[in-house]
Amino acid sequence: MTSLRLKSLSRTALGLVLGLGLAGAVAFQPARAFAQAAEAAPAPAVASRVVPQAEGAGPALWVIRDADSTLYLFGTVHVLRPTTAWGSARVDAAFDSADQIWFEISNPDDQAAIVPLIQQHGISPDRPLSSLLNAEEMTALNAAAAAAGMPAGQIDVFRPWFAGLVLSIAPSLKAGYDPQSGVEAILKARAEAAGKPIQGLETIDKQVGILAGMSEADQLAFLRSLLEAWEDATVELDRMVGAWATGDVALLEEIAVDEMQAESPVIYDALLVRRNTDWANQIQTMLAGSGTVFIAVGAAHLAGDDSVQEILEDRGVTVTRE
Repeated sequence: MTSLRLKSLSRTALGLVLGLGLAGAVAFQPARAFAQAAEAAPAPAVASRVVPQAEGAGPALWVIRDADSTLYLFGTVHVLRPTTAWGSARVDAAFDSADQIWFEISNPDDQAAIVPLIQQHGISPDRPLSSLLNAEEMTALNAAAAAAGMPAGQIDVFRPWFAGLVLSIAPSLKAGYDPQSGVEAILKARAEAAGKPIQGLETIDKQVGILAGMSEADQLAFLRSLLEAWEDATVELDRMVGAWATGDVALLEEIAVDEMQAESPVIYDALLVRRNTDWANQIQTMLAGSGTVFIAVGAAHLAGDDSVQEILEDRGVTVTRE
């Protein structure tokens, strides 16, 4: 397999970090906890953190306005290095002006809600991965799991989608990425401190269902693609984060969205197209009301031909980049 092909597959897997709030939610909890029939541990508190200021304009921000409504759209990354410079006076002003804050999910740090869902839909002892993968693939899986700090054999009971999700996050965590430094964690802490109502476009169980509802063949294809490109994961994530932090939406589209569409159309449709369409519906409902709303979702949802903005524009809603 060529290195270009490997990078494409790596980008598809890491697109989850930009496109699914569940990725950040899972990162809050060590993967081994999901394989144990134990009570969920409380999520670590996210302290208010000073975000380094971005050079230049920083991450992209869009706005939708009518006579009595202002809706901001802000793309996020669910896990970040604490040193990532993404602070922006423009984004801060939009956030501070908002009456409500909306995320993909309102409670990404709620382990009491997440762990039972993963144990129900992500663990399958009666159909282990060793019965689905060949010997070479299992060697690669165990090596990746060991590099991620998981005990030998533990990942074998994971369903393919969950093994892929855990392994898509693991390299970033080992490289210093942290869910507590993710955009949602920072903004959620700010919203709570300011007493702003927090809402979710989706629920955790719906996000679990997006991946768990894929056919086993599609889940295995996703896992295999990730194993083939696992060693390149952090390098590719760094590139995606760099594009996001500098507001380079075209580059973000190229390396995170277009590759996913070309290499994994099933995941692309489930992860982006259908959800973006649903969110556009909800945004139009918000626009029919009044007030100022700040909406923060994974950056992959705000890039490409099937982005939330493109769907809204196709419906006659004007979306302007700030």
